[in-house]
Order: sequence, then C-alpha cells, then structure tokens
Amino acid sequence: MASSMLVKVTCLSMICLVLDIPLANAALSCGQIQLSVAPCLGYLRNPEPSVSAPCCNGLRSIYGQSKSIADRQSVCRCVKGTIFGLPGINLSALSS
Repeated sequence: MASSMLVKVTCLSMICLVLDIPLANAALSCGQIQLSVAPCLGYLRNPEPSVSAPCCNGLRSIYGQSKSIADRQSVCRCVKGTIFGLPGINLSALSS
C-alpha cells in the first residue's frame, strides 16, 4: 500500500512538472517539492531509527532554494496539502 501511494504522489509530481504548474511566484513548484519529499514517505508512515539520506537531501535542497519567507510559506502549504491528505502518516515523525 505504501508503494502505491508513493507511485501516486510521484505521478502527480511528474504531471505538475511536465505541465509546469508552479505556485505563484515560488522558487520551487509544488511538483518539485513533492518529488523532493517523496523519499520521506516511508519514514512518515513507519518511523525508523533514522531518516534516509535521500529524504534528508531532498529537504536540504528545498531549504536551500527557499530563501524568502514567501517561498517558505509556499513550501509549507504544498507539503501540508500533500502530506496531510495521505493515510497512515505518523504526526510525531512528521514533527521531528
């Protein structure tokens, strides 16, 4: 089930990237953000002792490209809209 949700999120992200659907004036499109956080979905559903390197790298990339407050707010809206719609997300893992 986890892999089917990952496939759905990845497909949605790819559609957004192909259609070039950005958030208004954001440094990153929501599709790019979704692709960056996709490696974190396994951890968010079933926290392991540590977060995977691809997850950390994706989050670092988003952080590095979101310079302004408006950019970071756009990232937050995209992540909230993506993550909170998925079943089985462990909220304490998300907060960590």
